[in-house]
Amino acid sequence: MNSDVRPSTLKGVKRLATQIRKERGIKHSEALELAAQAATCANYRHAQRKLRVQGNARVPHILYLTVYWYDKEKYQNGRETLEVALSKPILDICGKSDLKLVRGFGLMRMVATDHFVSDRLAPRQNFARDVICQAERSVRFMEHTDLRPSREYRAAYPDGTKDSNLPDTDHATKWVDPTNGQFILIDEPYSNVPNLADRAAWAQRHGWWLRKSSWPGMYFPHRCDLYVATDGSRSYDFNALMAKIDSIPAPLTEKNWIGESAPSFDLFVSPAAKTPQDRRRARSKGTIMRGPTAMTIPYSSTFGDSRRRPAGAMPIADHIEMGRIIKSVIRSPYTSYGVDRRMGSLRSRLEDWLGLEIGRDQLEGPEFFDVYYHAADSDDPYVEAAQSRSGLIRILGELRQKLQAHYPDCAPLREQLHRIDMSVLLIGKMKVAAD
Repeated sequence: MNSDVRPSTLKGVKRLATQIRKERGIKHSEALELAAQAATCANYRHAQRKLRVQGNARVPHILYLTVYWYDKEKYQNGRETLEVALSKPILDICGKSDLKLVRGFGLMRMVATDHFVSDRLAPRQNFARDVICQAERSVRFMEHTDLRPSREYRAAYPDGTKDSNLPDTDHATKWVDPTNGQFILIDEPYSNVPNLADRAAWAQRHGWWLRKSSWPGMYFPHRCDLYVATDGSRSYDFNALMAKIDSIPAPLTEKNWIGESAPSFDLFVSPAAKTPQDRRRARSKGTIMRGPTAMTIPYSSTFGDSRRRPAGAMPIADHIEMGRIIKSVIRSPYTSYGVDRRMGSLRSRLEDWLGLEIGRDQLEGPEFFDVYYHAADSDDPYVEAAQSRSGLIRILGELRQKLQAHYPDCAPLREQLHRIDMSVLLIGKMKVAAD
């Protein structure tokens, strides 16, 4: 065998694999791996994604996904970039605004028609790869099923309330079939955790289809299972959808990484980036270090990205009260998907600020987490106020006033105030049967 052979097509890899198998007397699967490596691919699966297929097949559309990382313990940093071959352009698979709802892409920014970059620094190299792999698996899911992210917040509940939620649901995502408007719930709980009898009873009680897929899933393949659920009262071809999901190729994971790894913050610029402005846009904001100003202080989030917070502090008692308001808003019957999403982002950011404002030995462990998370007490006055539209708008106004009273006017504060203002606007427009 000529060791200088370098196949440039998938057919060439297969021909070389046949030659290797005959000459070495090894399994065909092993020969495919060796032939793929001769084509400068990590393995045969990588070759299937990377190499252009000759004949009548369409030339794939290439998408690049990039995440930078910084390991504080090892004092190391780097960049991970994955090349993804798609059957059509990414924006034909999912619109730009909807991509923000897709797992993995919510942490990324589109910097070119063929390139997404995360502005958050991952805390470790394997974490960066995992984020990219989640995004890639989500793209594969949409590419093969033609489903799109759904903004119908209550569609996941057959009765329209969280009381009818699928039992033992975890890591769930919401989707819609754009051809007929059918809502699809994808649930990915850890294996062997769900009570299958309870879930089967739930499906029968509400007239929903519920089935486990053989595809390992988007969230955590081989540790979680993927279940598909949808309303069975409509004339929807559920079997056809399951066939599409079951036929998705084996998921890419951090353990079988096939992307490019750079040992520094070396800038990656995709082929679609042509101008100096494109190159500047391709730089991750997390790699740009900035100092404090009169109104803001830079900090790194749990994920590792560079953020800013107001140069001020709020008493713990006020943080606790704001947490009660946010929890009550989330429980309100007047809370739409858009409001729930904004309140989730708001409490996540406020929890960051709280952790930076308090001293040692204050609110440790569960006590700290309880400030902005877990359910509000049923007898909380804010919960009662949130049961009416006017009451809900009133307590959101109180939330806004508290933020303005303790923090200086700055971009990080205005971002949170905008989330509250948009929530009030959405609540005012929302139509509820109770009205």
